[in-house]
Amino acid sequence: MHTLVVDLGYGDAGKGTVVDRLCTPRPGAAPVTAVIRFNGGAQAAHNVVTTDGRHHTFAQFGSGTFSGVPTHLSRLMMVDPLALAAEARHLAALGVPDPLALLTVDRRARLTTPYHAAANRARERARGTARHGSCGRGIGETAAYALAHPAEAPTAGDCTARTVLRRKLTLLRDRLTTALGPLDAPPVEACLDAFTAFAGHITLVDENHLPRLLRRGPAVFEGAQGVLLDEWHGFHPYTTWSTTTFDGAETLLAEAGQPRAALRLGVVRSYTTRHGPGPLVTEDPALTAALPEPHNGHGRWQGAFRAGHFDAPAHAYAIAVCGGVDGLAVTHLDAPARHGALRVVRGYRTPDGPMDHLPAAQPGDLGRQQALTERLLTARPDGWQIPGSDPHAWTDALSDALSAPVLLESYGPTAADKAGPLGGAADGVARQCRGSDRRAIGKSK
Repeated sequence: MHTLVVDLGYGDAGKGTVVDRLCTPRPGAAPVTAVIRFNGGAQAAHNVVTTDGRHHTFAQFGSGTFSGVPTHLSRLMMVDPLALAAEARHLAALGVPDPLALLTVDRRARLTTPYHAAANRARERARGTARHGSCGRGIGETAAYALAHPAEAPTAGDCTARTVLRRKLTLLRDRLTTALGPLDAPPVEACLDAFTAFAGHITLVDENHLPRLLRRGPAVFEGAQGVLLDEWHGFHPYTTWSTTTFDGAETLLAEAGQPRAALRLGVVRSYTTRHGPGPLVTEDPALTAALPEPHNGHGRWQGAFRAGHFDAPAHAYAIAVCGGVDGLAVTHLDAPARHGALRVVRGYRTPDGPMDHLPAAQPGDLGRQQALTERLLTARPDGWQIPGSDPHAWTDALSDALSAPVLLESYGPTAADKAGPLGGAADGVARQCRGSDRRAIGKSK
């Protein structure tokens, strides 16, 4: 049985450390055969710390790399070859032998280029104080260009055809320059040299690779960003150009002939955080100061790293728009003991009256999502619950608030700091969840 790992918040909940734990070999557990990346691109930042003190921020490589688990970048990924090469160099410096040998890339995956990144930063600068909190890596530009020019958007497979890639990169550069003015990006020939060299060092595969891979044994599908940043269900316009729910992973499983063959694991912190602007109803600046993080801080393009109390309505909304979860992975369970004032927020006060759940709707109505955003920007916390410093009281409280069992508890950054029934594979837990048909849909109180 495969495992799908999705962040139910605004990102930074700890997907990397959860995937690292799932991929760590354990007695009696079937080894994970691959980590499948199914959304986003080089803007991901999944921090993993090993028991011997090594640290890497995983962006495109899967977070099981330290355990030697291969990574597959699916057709739904946006691949940045330059960032991937830099990431491979850092992994090699940390002792991972030949990281690129652990990687396969679907030829159909879209390429993120320096032109996309430069355009992204130019647009964000032009927004001034109305910035969206972009990571500045060109992900939105990659997605937008592929939607506008699907036949001419460069792909990973184009890196093996220099003439085709030259034409596509030239068109891309010229179109973005016409729209935005001169871009701070290298010449086309320099990009060509880098991208064709990339193609010579990685394994490009076709649509038959993933079905074969999934038949070999359990895989972990590693999501990026968080459901509350989803392109359709997030709080517009402070969202990502990516589907951050389970949908992409479920699509890939269905294409591989294995529909609904996975445990759906939602990741949450014991408190709620986000990078940059946008709603964070439970924000408490004292938490940001009291719970500093070595791997999260102010980002040049994203903005400040913000912290708040656990936002039960927002996370329940995330579960509802995902179509449910089979269980939760709760991270940062050491935080309640370090900061005794942490709370669970069960509702909001708004100028229009009390609000204890967020209405989910079919995707596509961005006007509706923006109206919801505006309401959340004026909302204030209400309905406090204080579980105290006992981490088990916290897992009980969060399980109750989200109507889902806690399957993995994390008390620190390494795999050794994890507890719960989930080990190297989720087969037994998945069968238990399927047998009871316990799929949470979020509470409407």
